[in-house]
Amino acid sequence: MSDAAQPTAAEVRAAADAVKAALDRHLAAVENRTGDDDPAVYESFNALAAAAEAYDERLYDRYDEVTPFEIPGADDSLPPYAGPEEPNALSVLIRRDYAVAEPQRLLAQAQRIADLDPDAPARPSDAPVVGSSVHAALGVLFGEFEPDEIASRHKEFGLEEGDSTLWVAAADELPEPGEWLSAPFDQADPERVVCRFDVSAVFDEDELEGFEDRDDDA
Repeated sequence: MSDAAQPTAAEVRAAADAVKAALDRHLAAVENRTGDDDPAVYESFNALAAAAEAYDERLYDRYDEVTPFEIPGADDSLPPYAGPEEPNALSVLIRRDYAVAEPQRLLAQAQRIADLDPDAPARPSDAPVVGSSVHAALGVLFGEFEPDEIASRHKEFGLEEGDSTLWVAAADELPEPGEWLSAPFDQADPERVVCRFDVSAVFDEDELEGFEDRDDDA
């Protein structure tokens, strides 16, 4: 970058002040949050991420230095929003990954659910419905409980959480009943995603690596 295109020291200072203000707004939003999906927290998070990125860029361009922190940006992989400004309908796309960490616990829980089913066909008392089939146990579990309840009780069912993501996409109108059931995610348009929330252990690992690096440098 040429000297003429470099930010001035005052611009770097202004970017630093913007980060401080964004930090205050984010903390205030967190302190006054109304729930897990409070839009004020989400918006202040994005504002803080944008301010930190702008400061980091100006700091590097002016002084060839970088900041020691990074805010993960889940929306970086999405193209610019091109949907309606006032959506008439929404599609909520959710993916959650699980590992079967304790198969015997999963089998036992599924068998208990099957035993309590009043509509189950008559069978000998010692004849298990699930048996040793994890496949059958998963069918029983996910047929009985809503996905959100499984997410909150996953350890109870012998499952271990992996990554998860939730996309809220704008639509002009609701599709016809049954229109997309054969391929529910094929019609997802990244340009219509209003907001996205990701949960991944990689964020925590990145933070841990940062702490380890600082300890090594000490």
